[in-house]
Amino acid sequence: MDTLSLLGVALGFATLSGINLYLTTLMAGLAVRFNWISLADKYESLAVLADPWIIGISGVLFLLEFFADKIPWIDSSWDAIHTFIRPIGGTLLALAALGEMDPAISVIAGLLSGSTTLLTHATKAGSRLLINLSPEPVSNSIASVGEDGLVLGGLGLMAFAPAVAFFVFLAVVILAIWLSRKMFATIRRGWAAMRERKRAKNMT
Repeated sequence: MDTLSLLGVALGFATLSGINLYLTTLMAGLAVRFNWISLADKYESLAVLADPWIIGISGVLFLLEFFADKIPWIDSSWDAIHTFIRPIGGTLLALAALGEMDPAISVIAGLLSGSTTLLTHATKAGSRLLINLSPEPVSNSIASVGEDGLVLGGLGLMAFAPAVAFFVFLAVVILAIWLSRKMFATIRRGWAAMRERKRAKNMT
């Protein structure tokens, strides 16, 4: 059960970081800093998240993302920039949760966690592109608030039922694989339709 709990926390960090890295880091740091949760010995390496610098920087970056995430096309630009940042952050958080490991296992865990974060990031970024291709601007704000709610709910599950969290996040990853394939096929059709409309407009 301890191993399953560790995997649940690590997989949770990797998954949630792809949605909102800064909120994930900020809330985890605040929870440790103000003793909202008591870290068991196996999670001792996560105590670094309570560092005031980490909390402060993640807080400032979260505020920037909070506003950028609600503006059509700015949110997609922000996601594009974070294509490299989120997987690195998710990997670091997952490895911190797992603690000391054999170097070979650490490399494997890093590759898997980075891939997981990239997958959820791609799913989030793809959903935002679909929203931006639609004529309903308020959807950006609704999606952003919903994503933040998912992160907070996921962190709560990790804190109070980490073993259950493993299976929940595993299901989320599987769902993200299916959704990302569907979304990017739809996005390709949307771009093609936009190019066709632009070409027809230029011909008139």
